[in-house]
Amino acid sequence: MPTLTFPVPPLADGIIELRPWRRSDAPQRFAGFSDPLCLRFSWPLVEPFTQAHVLRCFDEQEDARLRGQELNLAIVDAADPDHVWGKASLYDVDLDEARAAVACWLAPHARGRGVATRTLRLLAQWAFDSLAIARLELTCAPDNVASQSVAERCGFVREGVLRSHIRFKGERRDTVVFSLLPGELR
Repeated sequence: MPTLTFPVPPLADGIIELRPWRRSDAPQRFAGFSDPLCLRFSWPLVEPFTQAHVLRCFDEQEDARLRGQELNLAIVDAADPDHVWGKASLYDVDLDEARAAVACWLAPHARGRGVATRTLRLLAQWAFDSLAIARLELTCAPDNVASQSVAERCGFVREGVLRSHIRFKGERRDTVVFSLLPGELR
């Protein structure tokens, strides 16, 4: 399976930039993801989230990128690329099937400004254009109304609910599934 390469230049729209993570971003990544909203919807484990998890994630995500399975990017302020706003992911990449999934989370200081919508638009367009992806999926918890709104603003179509889909915080959780095809991005 081919390695996924980082977009060069980084994906940007003048407001945000999606760039590779740096180890020096670890404190900001930990602080942003430690927010109760991120932990509620994006931290699947029962155990507490720690700085060690962040450091382990850097290594695991780089291994997955080298295997061609996922690409994780820091969402940063385009005017100050050292200021991390959150994380964007292209994951479950299957180039043979031309399919992948997208996700993002934002630190509290980045919310309510259209950053998630801008992020998904940039990442989706790049996946369609550069990787020839024919189907993008976005999944979230049924009560994650903000993620569902962002998906719909970008043109994702709600397909349904996968009941008892994943293990999440020691229990089973339903998942809402959205998809986006080339030409549907808004």
